[in-house]
Amino acid sequence: MTATKATKYIFVTGGVVSSLGKGLAAASIGALLEGHGYTVSLQKFDPYINVDPGTMSPYQHGEVYVTDDGGETDLDLGHYERFTHSTPSKQSNWTTGKIYLSVINKERRGDYLGRTVQVIPHITNEIKDAIRAAAKDVDIALVEIGGTVGDIESLPFLEAIRQFRQDVGRDNTLYMHLTLVPFIGAAGELKTKPTQHSVRDLRSIGIQPDILLCRTDRFLDPDLKRKIALFCDVNEEAVITAKDVPSIYEVPLVLKAEGADRIVLKYLHLPETQSNMRDWEDLVDRIKHPTDELTIHVVGKYVGYEDSYKSLNEALYHGGFKHQLKVNIKWIEAEALEEQNGASLLEGSDGILVPGGFGDRGTRGMMVAARYAREHKVPYFGICYGFQMATVEYARNVAGLADADTTECAPDTPNKVIYKLRDLLGVDELGGTMRLGSYPCELAPGSLARQIYGTALIHERHRHRYEFNCLYEKALTDRGMAISGRSPDGKFVEIAEVPGHPWFLAVQFHPEFKSKPTRPHPLFAAFVEASYRHKTQAAHATTETVA
Repeated sequence: MTATKATKYIFVTGGVVSSLGKGLAAASIGALLEGHGYTVSLQKFDPYINVDPGTMSPYQHGEVYVTDDGGETDLDLGHYERFTHSTPSKQSNWTTGKIYLSVINKERRGDYLGRTVQVIPHITNEIKDAIRAAAKDVDIALVEIGGTVGDIESLPFLEAIRQFRQDVGRDNTLYMHLTLVPFIGAAGELKTKPTQHSVRDLRSIGIQPDILLCRTDRFLDPDLKRKIALFCDVNEEAVITAKDVPSIYEVPLVLKAEGADRIVLKYLHLPETQSNMRDWEDLVDRIKHPTDELTIHVVGKYVGYEDSYKSLNEALYHGGFKHQLKVNIKWIEAEALEEQNGASLLEGSDGILVPGGFGDRGTRGMMVAARYAREHKVPYFGICYGFQMATVEYARNVAGLADADTTECAPDTPNKVIYKLRDLLGVDELGGTMRLGSYPCELAPGSLARQIYGTALIHERHRHRYEFNCLYEKALTDRGMAISGRSPDGKFVEIAEVPGHPWFLAVQFHPEFKSKPTRPHPLFAAFVEASYRHKTQAAHATTETVA
């Protein structure tokens, strides 16, 4: 629907503490607005100086979310894409470093014609240009400002969105502030002072919020809303409870029940069209009423911080939603499998998944996981590094290449089953130098992958610096492994599977980035189904043994 010629802008800020869920809030508002028939875009500005999160530790930043056009971006873009029909791009995520780099490059080219380059107007103009570029051809653009109001590094972004209202008009902008209303157990009551102080900080730099999303563990009563409205100078109807919920996919419906979508449309002077959130209501019903559950063992390098695998976690849950099953994830530190009897940690698993990673640490444990799944007939799903380690394990223990390895871990190994991308030889810089973004893959007729996807050609997102060495393809396929997916030019092996195994499939790409709660990725749906089948067959076999 295109209800208005001028794009409307919603700016989402956060206060009091970080990690309140600005990204989820923005994504949920986007989902509600799509439910009214409006088209939306979502964008994130991060205040750190890194140009992008591509070289940051997963323990520092969480996962790096990859877009179709090869952008290495903040994990909040994953929420945007999972909750809405928008497709993020490199233009959807800007950092302080990326903004300043762009301005400095222009200065070096002489674009500013000898003028003194300053935060205002040059940095703020660059930010505003980025906002406009990402908002083309949509009804409503949602823009999230990372960090917390009061942080010095966020000031240029906040100044830019303050100016933006002057540029496009008050009727075309809305400021939404996410804040915290904590419950103090000793006092037995909710406290509004943190919210008051956060709004005061925002107003001190010239931004008066239009809507307050109050993160809390219980619904705010009318008296509390009235108090917050009075002290923060917002309408009482615009004080909205953003209540904690068991599943993040309930957030849009909670905000809808509070009237958030109606208020947003009212303040943006847009028609309040009929809302259709039936898909979300059906989804939440399935989440709340699973018919059974299963446990997936995830063997990774960064399991100490679950946000390192955010999209992966959600994609597994999505696979469960498809079959109305609750997926429990049991995290296994890859290094723990390298200890004596470490494989015992995998006992009782319904399915085993080995995700991506970088570096030597834990890779032998990943191979232990692949071997355990292969020999014990447990469904195995390898992604990126999980694909590479599965092929190395197969080369060692089935094809008889005892010293097979990846040159990432053993540069001098005589059997380089995995080696550095040919296009990256001689490239030592780390930032943005991998095979990034969406690439096509042709699926072999009769393969498990072809059966799951139901098509001959797919497009999936990649983020890797090493590849399978095709010189070893015959050694592996002669011993039973099948190469079921490769790039159309035959250069890259994309998928390997083991025929005869109940479900053993490994992919070089990252399918988790294209999974949605209402449209689970077919590989994750199939893996969860196979894992549940393994669970029920194992239970049946145990029952027969006891009988």
